[in-house]
Amino acid sequence: MSERTFLDEITIRSIGVIDQATLEISKGLTVLSGETGAGKTMILTALSLILGGKSDSSLVRKGSQRLIASGRFTIPLARRESFDDCGVVVEDGELIITRSVTTDGKSKATSNGVSVTASTLAAVSQLLVEVHAQAANINISKSSRQRDLLDRYSGRDFDSAMRTYSDALSKYHELKLRIAALKKSIDKADQELVELREFVAALTKLKLMAGEYSEICTAIERLSNVEELRIAGATATHAIDDEEAGALTSVGVARRALELARSKDGALEAIYVQLSEGFFLIDEARSALATYMHSLEADPVQLDYLNARKAEITALIKRYGGSASADTEADQLLARFSSSASAISDLEGGDDRLKEMESELVVIKKALVASAKKLTYLRTQAGEKLSEAVTVEIQQLAMAHTRFYVQIDSADYAALKESDFTSLGCDEVTMFISSHKDAPLVALAKGASGGEMSRVMLALEVVIAASHPVGTYVFDEVDAGIGGKAAIEVGRRLHALSRHAQVIVVTHLPQVAAWADSHFVVTKDINGSVSQSDVRKVEGEDRIEEIARMLAGLENSTSAREHAAELLSMRV
Repeated sequence: MSERTFLDEITIRSIGVIDQATLEISKGLTVLSGETGAGKTMILTALSLILGGKSDSSLVRKGSQRLIASGRFTIPLARRESFDDCGVVVEDGELIITRSVTTDGKSKATSNGVSVTASTLAAVSQLLVEVHAQAANINISKSSRQRDLLDRYSGRDFDSAMRTYSDALSKYHELKLRIAALKKSIDKADQELVELREFVAALTKLKLMAGEYSEICTAIERLSNVEELRIAGATATHAIDDEEAGALTSVGVARRALELARSKDGALEAIYVQLSEGFFLIDEARSALATYMHSLEADPVQLDYLNARKAEITALIKRYGGSASADTEADQLLARFSSSASAISDLEGGDDRLKEMESELVVIKKALVASAKKLTYLRTQAGEKLSEAVTVEIQQLAMAHTRFYVQIDSADYAALKESDFTSLGCDEVTMFISSHKDAPLVALAKGASGGEMSRVMLALEVVIAASHPVGTYVFDEVDAGIGGKAAIEVGRRLHALSRHAQVIVVTHLPQVAAWADSHFVVTKDINGSVSQSDVRKVEGEDRIEEIARMLAGLENSTSAREHAAELLSMRV
């Protein structure tokens, strides 16, 4: 679990019935219990917001202006590159995500204090948490979701094969487009060659650099307004640095006035610290202004050169560009210039080049077909292993005769069509179950009740979690439609899953709650709200009492307490 992410803490303010609450989540299996309507689901709602879920002003607690949900995650060093790729920076091994929603529906999200979009959070959530609620059981009926689960299980060899396939597919489509373009233009090759060569000559002479147009505009703006900038800088410097009435002098006087007095009243210490911070910030601004003023120099020769250079670039954009902004058009001219050599080569080759490209396409298609077959082979192997492993898990969840089966339906490799090549290969994945040895295979979505579907999903996650990098699993309604021995086995398998990853479960079943490593109880006070004191971590006698309440539906039941103690002894 050391190489997995880890949810350390959730902080909630003004969400639904919850006024305020902070939960420190431990490793292993964490259970949330409480009476219906006490706010357990609001905790998962907060987590959903943290992970980029849809914001809704109706979630804001009545009487509050905004809700706030915050989550603190530990991120292992080996995983940080993945977060960088999502545009999120991890600091000191921690990631703090905060989401706020106002009563008028405005949503704001930050990651380690930096504003991010909800879509960024949604992308990051794939690396952090796997949430299973009723919607997850609906999604499992989709072939795409079933294929995704199998691919997750298939391991590194499959990931490598998928990259090879994706690369081959990209090359295949790229070359097909080039062939189509060459066929279209082969009749007017001479005219296009003249235009292309003129374009290349113009760009070569201009020696345009990426981002140069924007830099020129910025420099022109500065050089054209040197005097105005100098006056602004001098005015600001005087306001800061004046010996009698400058900001630095005034703050310094205030700071010195409190320096001795702060020892006589602790309340002054915080004010003194604020003044000190302000003093040093203003001093830094003064130094920065001095450096800036020193760099301000009028340079009419450079200004004339930049204006001339801008005019040259603008003229080229008008001649060869489109209607987008000048910055964008300049970059697009450079992109066109970088590909012009191959375009000229294609046009100069004419029919001979077309034959070469078509021969090259045959080679690339063979590689594409081979890589697609490799995906099919690896999926078939993984499907057999997953079928066996999930069947073992399901049968331990009080479905003793149920079998799980993964079927791979592939395209006809002897007569492949263009449409057979999707971005994920040429396979369709379907998951089936059968209720007993001789029973027919039935598609998962049609052959399982709500309770059975929850157990199938749990069995899948237990098997896949050992190799999947997600660090935290959240289950809501995993106990739907089950009880008795099945509930005990669900708790046992959740506990097994928590050996590989952090698991959080909302449950009404004492047989599930008994397996927890840490147990939180959510209760409402007399006015129907949940505050900090109403989210309690229960241990020892308090935990026995909560399990007993879940068993009997009432407090102070001696027989329920005895049964609760017996359930809790299962983990020993």
